[in-house]
Amino acid sequence: MFSVGKKIGIDLGTTNSLVYVEGKGIVFNEPSVVAIDKESGRILAIGTEARDMLGRTPGSISAIRPVENGVIADYKIVESMLKFYVREGLW
Repeated sequence: MFSVGKKIGIDLGTTNSLVYVEGKGIVFNEPSVVAIDKESGRILAIGTEARDMLGRTPGSISAIRPVENGVIADYKIVESMLKFYVREGLW
């Protein structure tokens, strides 16, 4: 018989995002903020570290909130966040 693996739940909130893993509980509870390099599009930080960059970054780095008023405002960034959350939640 095949094993489905771990069940996870992800809550993408405007303020915070949470990751719940069955058997572990909440494994990630961080601000819904992402810092990206504007030139390369590379994600530099997610969560608290990115939130701390809000308003304090050089012109080449942007700290953004990809979920606004409960609605996804930047699908590409949210996709990257989800990949990060799944990796974090499974360890």
